[in-house]
Amino acid sequence: STGGPSGRSGHRMVAWKRQLVLFGGFHESTRDYIYYNDLYSFNLDTFTWSRLCPSGTGPTPRSGCQMSVTPQGSILVYGGYSKQRVKKDVDKGTQHSDMFLLKFEEGREGRWMWTRISPSGAKPTPRSGFSVAVAPNYQTLLFGGVCDEEEEERLEGDFLNDLYFYDAAKNRWFAGQLKGPRSERRRCRRGKKAEPEGADQQECEGAGAQELLEVVREVVADDGTVVTIKQVLAAPGPAARPPSPGEDSANEASSPAVGPSPRSNAMLAVKHGRLYLYGGMFEAGDRQVTLSDLYCLDLHKMEAWTALVEMDPETQEWLEETDSEEDSEEVEGAGGGDEDEEDEEDADGGGSGEDREERCHWGFSCVNLEWLQNSAYHPKGSNGSSR
Repeated sequence: STGGPSGRSGHRMVAWKRQLVLFGGFHESTRDYIYYNDLYSFNLDTFTWSRLCPSGTGPTPRSGCQMSVTPQGSILVYGGYSKQRVKKDVDKGTQHSDMFLLKFEEGREGRWMWTRISPSGAKPTPRSGFSVAVAPNYQTLLFGGVCDEEEEERLEGDFLNDLYFYDAAKNRWFAGQLKGPRSERRRCRRGKKAEPEGADQQECEGAGAQELLEVVREVVADDGTVVTIKQVLAAPGPAARPPSPGEDSANEASSPAVGPSPRSNAMLAVKHGRLYLYGGMFEAGDRQVTLSDLYCLDLHKMEAWTALVEMDPETQEWLEETDSEEDSEEVEGAGGGDEDEEDEEDADGGGSGEDREERCHWGFSCVNLEWLQNSAYHPKGSNGSSR
């Protein structure tokens, strides 16, 4: 069909009545890149594309945004990522946190209108690579992502595993807070009855919640990359009376909660009120890590994540190591004349910006994950220019 969008990736598309509405995205070649904020509609009856030209001020060009249909029939666009060249061979990325509403203009059939909105409530921090699904009550939920801090060619990423809900009817964000296992909440209620008023109040104020202790350490990879690992653990509580036999199961529930580790680009799906989360990626230095774990969360109860398929560290490996060893053997056998050329390519960037952008959306590599679970990581010295 003619009249459609140009080739791109990182765009977003939703089904609206008998149409597919597509927004944004980017295209990157070996020499340049472009981000889009154009809008297209594909008619499911005639199988034809048409470009939409809404009135009002819409989002700036971007990729990887949130796009969903509200219960009122409007289309919501939130966040996203874009980059621009600030000087030769140096790009600056922007993680957008603005929100726009796309809807029909009243009384003008076929005409669309952009409106910028400012939701209230507990808003997500700026990020890219987050995942989106629609909850049973038609709220839009957002999970995880990564917050990048860029200084010219140095990039540090703070990967996230938090959960937010957006209520379009109230135009308000809500933080997704888990209540904790029911047995833990019962233990807290029993403790309140048995102990004097005010005793252990902090322990039971947030049912199922524990005081968290942040542990930071550095790990040096085989290639010399220094990775700062920020791990959140349950802090040891004050000394208490020995538990009675009936409290054993409740004390087990107070162990650190199971849940997906910080990541970006995970896939979400909602079925019968349950949120399913699979996979995603994480960066360690210049390498990207894929995940294959599967979690489930009951959105009606909001008690705790359930691990359906856990990561098996035995099956993970550095794919690049095998490739690089083979490549090095071939280079040594053929002579060292090509090494200088390869070094020059690495010094010039070697298209790393394009590779990083594309891998963020589609392809990743694997790495040993023994120290990944329940941790947030901060790679140092990454030379990628964009996400």
